[in-house]
Amino acid sequence: MRWDEFEEACPEIATTARERFLRDDLVLVGTLRADGSPRISPNEPDFAAGRFFVSMMWRSRKALDLLRDPRIVVHSVTSDRMGTDGDVKVYGRAVDEQDPAVREAFREAIRARIDWAPDEPKFHCFSVDVEEAGYIRFGDEPIALAWDPKKGLRTLEHPG
Repeated sequence: MRWDEFEEACPEIATTARERFLRDDLVLVGTLRADGSPRISPNEPDFAAGRFFVSMMWRSRKALDLLRDPRIVVHSVTSDRMGTDGDVKVYGRAVDEQDPAVREAFREAIRARIDWAPDEPKFHCFSVDVEEAGYIRFGDEPIALAWDPKKGLRTLEHPG
C-alpha cells in the first residue's frame, strides 16, 4: 500500500517512521543483487504525493537491483548500541514511478530538502509500497510492534 494508506492503517508505526527518517535524513535500504545475495546501502528519504521515496543515482547498483526485483527493506539508522531511539523497519516493494506529476512532486521534495533536484529524464524515482512494518525499542521503555494488513498492529513479546 502507498505510504498515505499505511499512515492511515498504522499510525503507531508510520508516524514514528516518518519522524525518524526525516530527522536522520538517512535510511538504510536493503535490496537483492542479481545472484540473490543481499545489498545494504545508505539512502536519503523523501515524502510527497502520499508516497515514501528513496533517492537513487541513475543506474546505481541498488537501482538496478530494484528494477530487476522490487523487494525492498528500509531500516532507520541506529545511532547507539543501546538502541534507545528504537529501530523502524519497513518491508515492501519499490515502485518505479513514471507519472510526470509524481516525479515532479519527488523533485520538489528533494529541492525543499537540499536546494537541488535531479534533471529529467535521468533519475530513478522509486517509492515504497508498504507490505509490513515493525518497530522495536530497548532501554527503560522497551516495546516491540509489528504490522501487516492481514493481522494489523500487534504488540510482540520483547526479546530483551
